[in-house]
Amino acid sequence: MADNFQTLESSRFGSTASAVQRNKVLRNTYWLLALSLLPTVAGAWLGVATGITQALTGGLGLVVFLGGAFGFMYAIEKTKNSAAGVPVLLGFTFFMGLMLSRMIGMILGFSNGSQLIMTAMGGTAGVFFVMATLSSVIKRDLSGMGKWLFVGALVVMVGAIVNVFVGSTAGMMAISVAVIGIFSAYMLYDLKRILDGGETNYISATLALYLDIFNVFQALLALLGIMGGERD
Repeated sequence: MADNFQTLESSRFGSTASAVQRNKVLRNTYWLLALSLLPTVAGAWLGVATGITQALTGGLGLVVFLGGAFGFMYAIEKTKNSAAGVPVLLGFTFFMGLMLSRMIGMILGFSNGSQLIMTAMGGTAGVFFVMATLSSVIKRDLSGMGKWLFVGALVVMVGAIVNVFVGSTAGMMAISVAVIGIFSAYMLYDLKRILDGGETNYISATLALYLDIFNVFQALLALLGIMGGERD
């Protein structure tokens, strides 16, 4: 009986520790995610102010973006368990802001550009709030979504690469809608993984959520620019 009691207590306290660990990962992820937005804004501001990314058009821009993004993500994966993990992640978010500056500069060329950017920011924040709420109330396991979302993301990425060379406005709109849908679902999936204890490294968790937010914002901004951009 004493052995059974000890086993029960061990199980109960182990479960509590697991819940504490999950909450800690979630809390650290939210803090780091908020912090990561600052270098993004700085990178976007620098790019717009200097025009440094204006020459990155077509294939050249694609190579620089994919090479830099995947290089940073590889470095983050290698350093996520060390003290260098956070600075590398923040360096990545600065780079992503810099790459985003070309689109932001184009949007600011509209007379209502600032309004479109604020709308995209508000829309992205709204999507995140909805997905965070859903992740806390949905009890079923969503791990099976992962493979389908990955396939969807690959298809959209290939379509986006093709459209860089085709330059179709209709194609850009279709891709933007697909990106918003896929990465909104990815947001729910990644948040649920943290809450269920499937992701225990807050740097990896932050990277996943950052990419979700970045893609939703970029797609919303592109869609708003195409549909609602006003010239003087």
